[in-house]
Amino acid sequence: MDTRVAVIGIIVENFDSAEKVNGILHEYGKYIIGRMGLPYREKGISIISIVVDANQDIISALSGKLGKLKGVSSKAVFSKITGKEKAGGTDEAAY
Repeated sequence: MDTRVAVIGIIVENFDSAEKVNGILHEYGKYIIGRMGLPYREKGISIISIVVDANQDIISALSGKLGKLKGVSSKAVFSKITGKEKAGGTDEAAY
């Protein structure tokens, strides 16, 4: 099955769920390309961005598991490119 690149945005409002979030991310670690986390202390939340390369079912399962946690919101945004396709049909990145 073809893989897709996606960004999963995660907002953690309940810090009691942070350990579970990290456990799920560890479970899916082989699909994660990169991760960025930002604590927003003024609002008492954390924002995490995860970039993944996996098939659509795996990405949806990951986002769904995260979103089911108490005080955690999650949303995935998918690239339109699948498999070995390249943007613009070249080896160079399209900006």
